[in-house]
Amino acid sequence: MLKKLFSKSVKNPYGWSGDYPSWDKVLTKAGGYDEKTILECTKNALLKVKNGEAVYERDSVIFDKKEYPYALIAFLKLSAALKKRPLHILDFGGSLGTTYYQLKEFLGAELCASWNIVEQPHYVACGKANFADELLNFYSSIGECLADQKIDFVLLSSTVQYLPKPHVFLKELADYNFPFLLFDRTAFNTVPNDRLTLQVVPPEIYPASYPSWFFHEEFFLSHFASSYKVIADFPSYVEGEAVMYIDGKPVGTNKGFYLIHSSENA
Repeated sequence: MLKKLFSKSVKNPYGWSGDYPSWDKVLTKAGGYDEKTILECTKNALLKVKNGEAVYERDSVIFDKKEYPYALIAFLKLSAALKKRPLHILDFGGSLGTTYYQLKEFLGAELCASWNIVEQPHYVACGKANFADELLNFYSSIGECLADQKIDFVLLSSTVQYLPKPHVFLKELADYNFPFLLFDRTAFNTVPNDRLTLQVVPPEIYPASYPSWFFHEEFFLSHFASSYKVIADFPSYVEGEAVMYIDGKPVGTNKGFYLIHSSENA
């Protein structure tokens, strides 16, 4: 079903379209990401995973086979090896624990000390009520998380492109000086500028539409140039996401980056 998002057809009503001058302009046509329908769909799907009734959930869709983010697994292991201890992980925009449950079989005591999700308040309330456990915690902000836990590794998977002011956020993120950052499933433009689009989700997933950025890669990474080293870049692990289509044209890529802070001497 998710392949509909990546259709090459101009007539396809789903996926990404437009080149908008402002977030507010897109919002006049978008339904947003904080609708109760999306939360309910995601909760019901992930509860099936938690209870052993399904194998894997992504974007509220249930799959009978996992697609593993091998780059994330490898760089979690590398980061833990560099620290010589298990990691306290911050999953920014991590929904109700999609990636946590996807990787749970890998998150042994030598790798993960805690998995901390920062999300919108209604996701946090739902997460605490239905999914929190001895490793998995939920917070409404990075600051709230840091009040409880010193973070080693920050994961941002398919998240930054849905923020209204992503470059303000990226600058703030850099200023925290977290040891390790990993961006995954992040959309980039093939031309040298950011592009703001409208993303329409197929209704069989959930009925929604919202603003979505395609970033200028060099500008995106410039926020981290003074304090971080980009160790690796890698394509999205999700089938069909390597090339991104806007208005039916292949004008974007979906990829990730692993960064290590200069203080880690890696």
